[in-house]
Amino acid sequence: MQHDRPSSEQSLTPAGGGWHCSHLYYSFDRSALAGLDGAGRQQVADALIAALDPDSDEAPLRLQTSIVSGHKADFGLMVMDPDPLKVDSVHQRLMASAAGPVLRPSYSFVSVTEISEYVPSIEDYGKRVAAEGDEPGTPAYEAKVKAYAARLEGMNRQRLTPEFPPYQSCCFYPMNKKREVGENWFLTPKEERNRLMGEHARSGMAFAGRVSQLITVGIGLDDWEWGVTLWGSNPEYLKDIVYQMRFDEASARYAEFGPFLVGYICDAKHLVEHCRVTA
Repeated sequence: MQHDRPSSEQSLTPAGGGWHCSHLYYSFDRSALAGLDGAGRQQVADALIAALDPDSDEAPLRLQTSIVSGHKADFGLMVMDPDPLKVDSVHQRLMASAAGPVLRPSYSFVSVTEISEYVPSIEDYGKRVAAEGDEPGTPAYEAKVKAYAARLEGMNRQRLTPEFPPYQSCCFYPMNKKREVGENWFLTPKEERNRLMGEHARSGMAFAGRVSQLITVGIGLDDWEWGVTLWGSNPEYLKDIVYQMRFDEASARYAEFGPFLVGYICDAKHLVEHCRVTA
C-alpha cells in the first residue's frame, strides 16, 4: 500500500509558524577509519563535505557544523527547516554515504522553535510601563510601547525562524523544569512564573552583543523539555552567562540540566582537516 506525504491540511510545519530543529552529534570510529586506505579515507572526507554543504540543493534552510571539544563527540550539526523530514534527511544522507561506516551517532535532540508564553504581549508590556509610573496616553507611555512593539516583531521572527549569529563559539544543553514537591514549576501560578522568567530574561540581556541564545521546545518530541543553544563571541562568555543565570530563582530552584556540548563553528572542509580524516 502506498503512503503519500501529508497534504496541506496535514502540514508538518509547526502551527505557530516556527521550524523543526535537530541537534545531531557524531564521533568517528577510529578503528574503522584506520582500516581504510588513502583513497577510502578521501572518499569519506568528500562524502562529509558534500553532505554538509549548506548551499547544496538538498540542504535545509539552516545547517551549521561545529567541532566539539571533549570526548562526547567529534562534531555536531544544528539543522533547521519547516519540514522535519528535510531536517532528518541530513542525518540519513550522512549515514548512507561513504562516511556512514566510520560514523557513530553519539547524541541528538529533536525540537521545534516557538514564541515563549513568557514573552510579554504589547498589552502586557503597556501594563508594566503603567505600573512603573507612565500613564497610558502620555508621550512617555506611547513612546515606550511603540518601541517595544517594533522590537517585538523582530524578536519573535528570530525565535521562530532564526538566523545563525556570526559567533564561532557555541554550546548546547537540554533542560527540564522540576516537578518535585515544593518545587513544581507546572503547579506554580502563571503570575509567579512570569515574574521568575522576567528576572531570568534580564540576566541574559546583560550579555547582549556577546552571547546569542535560542530556546527550542522538545516537549512531546524528546526526553528533555527544552534545548538551549548559546553562541558566544568568546567561549568565556558562555561560561559567564550560564554561571550568572544559575543564580536566578527560575534556574536555581526549578531547573534540571542534561549534558553540555561545547563546540566551535566551522565548515565541513575545516572539520575534515581538524579531525584528521585523511591523515
